[in-house]
Amino acid sequence: MRSASLPGRLIAIRERGGQSLPVTPSEAPTGNEIQLISDGDGLAVIGNAADVERFLASEGLASRDLGLHRLKSVAGTGSAVAQAGSEIAANSHRWVKLTRESAQVVQKHGLRHSRKTGLSTGVVRGNKGQIRGFVEFARGPGSLLTNPAVLAGAAGIMAQLAMQQTMDEITDYLARIDEKVDDVLRAQKDAALARMIGTGFVIEEAMTIREKRGRVDEITWSKVQNAPATVAETQAYTLLQLDALAEKLEHKAKIADLATSAREAESKVQEWLAVLARCFQLQDAIAVLELDRVLDASPDELDAHRLGLKEARQNRLDHISRSTERLLARMDAAATAANAKVLLHPTRSPAVVESSNHVAAGIQDFHDRLGIESGREASDTRRWTDAASEARDKALDTGAKGLGAARTLGTETLDRAGSVGTKLTSGLADRARRLRRTDQPDEEDT
Repeated sequence: MRSASLPGRLIAIRERGGQSLPVTPSEAPTGNEIQLISDGDGLAVIGNAADVERFLASEGLASRDLGLHRLKSVAGTGSAVAQAGSEIAANSHRWVKLTRESAQVVQKHGLRHSRKTGLSTGVVRGNKGQIRGFVEFARGPGSLLTNPAVLAGAAGIMAQLAMQQTMDEITDYLARIDEKVDDVLRAQKDAALARMIGTGFVIEEAMTIREKRGRVDEITWSKVQNAPATVAETQAYTLLQLDALAEKLEHKAKIADLATSAREAESKVQEWLAVLARCFQLQDAIAVLELDRVLDASPDELDAHRLGLKEARQNRLDHISRSTERLLARMDAAATAANAKVLLHPTRSPAVVESSNHVAAGIQDFHDRLGIESGREASDTRRWTDAASEARDKALDTGAKGLGAARTLGTETLDRAGSVGTKLTSGLADRARRLRRTDQPDEEDT
């Protein structure tokens, strides 16, 4: 079954004998609708609780509560707010993080994309949650998707959940690498890093109040208004430190210098990545607070603000990606140079490669937590014995060629020597005969 739509109606198309035939409303699948909303980062599944659970189980998707109950106050006025409020209360609302696997669900059901909102929406229908086909959503009553305020609010909450998911993963990342970012920051003497410690405390306090109250009021927001500038300053400083490590590697030609710079990068990069992860975590927290504040104060502006935050977040990711990829390129170049000279430096060359791979693994892990796509294969440490064997083979090959040349040259030399000897012998014999003729007296004198 595939889908089609007409203004104001839900129309399904069924396949029969290779032909597409319209299904009349009486023939359409019965059962509750399951409404789907995707913003590219997550998928909202809304509908009867039993149907939603069956749908998620059939697709193999793990989910968490979406929390649409917060939207009752912004659904609108009059009959619209009553209808939206009742649907929100009656339905189950689940959120699924989009991964490569779960994104296939969105593609399979062919959700309709809106350039204006950046959302993909649709409705699936079936008997008791067993989805028989997709029915594209067209304007009609009885759906949360028909209420612009609810749809914008749902998209805002989905954006918050996606960012909170990343924040949780960063927390796990920092704990797993045994780097307490506050300890790293306190070890630094830079004012920018010191200011971020206090800013982090303020943001965490605001998030705690939000969790308890379910909203961000003016007082809570006033506490964190200046936080973005401080966090951005720290992020810029951290990226400069990573760039400086890359520059040191670029200007080292000797293996000994490369080994020293690679060791320094290995010891420092993980710490700076921890600081950078903390910056990104705090920036996501600020964005979550912003969306709540806009939802509370100016709900009509929520969609535009969400899209602006999404673009700004992607810009930050791009900036971070460029800096870390530049460092990876320098580490790869250092590993290549070290491998080329492993015969002369059997200890230092492998150390450079190992440092390069260690840094690359740390950056890849960092990228995974932030959702940055990158690919880099570890450089193989070229063993000294392999390099020595290769050098020996080259020497033997060159020696064999040289021996053949020597043999040829020796033959030619002997030939030339024999020719010269023959000429010399002939010359001496001629001279001896001349001398004998000179020594004999003439017959007239006897």
